[in-house]
Amino acid sequence: MSAPATPREVFGRLIGLISAGRWSELTELYAEDADVEIVFSPVPPRRIQGRAELRKRFATLGAADAIRMRAENIHVHETGDPEVVIAEFDYEGLYPATGRTFRTANIQVLRVRDGLIIETRDYHDHLTFAAADGRASQLLASMDRQG
Repeated sequence: MSAPATPREVFGRLIGLISAGRWSELTELYAEDADVEIVFSPVPPRRIQGRAELRKRFATLGAADAIRMRAENIHVHETGDPEVVIAEFDYEGLYPATGRTFRTANIQVLRVRDGLIIETRDYHDHLTFAAADGRASQLLASMDRQG
């Protein structure tokens, strides 16, 4: 029996699947009760709990006209906790519906146990995503309503 994948290996698979647009396969990397916190999300959901909710989220992102992203400049940092890695990377992307491209920096903190992601804290530039998707004014208006 082989050892479970390391956190670094799991992150590599995760970013590889996203870059390949294989959204439907992503949930296989997460534990059944995984907890994903999208720290800087300006609108809900800021937390996604469980594989079933993640499956719904990834299905939306994987729609044909939703988003295409490729990770570049990837740096994975080991931590004192053998379950945790911190990844810094850029996304080069395209929103097919708008034809707009984008580039944005990201940081993701992953906790992996027994080869599955049990927890992530994701730090993405949501304003850049919204601008490329043509939703920046909508996003800002929703933030005004929250304040």
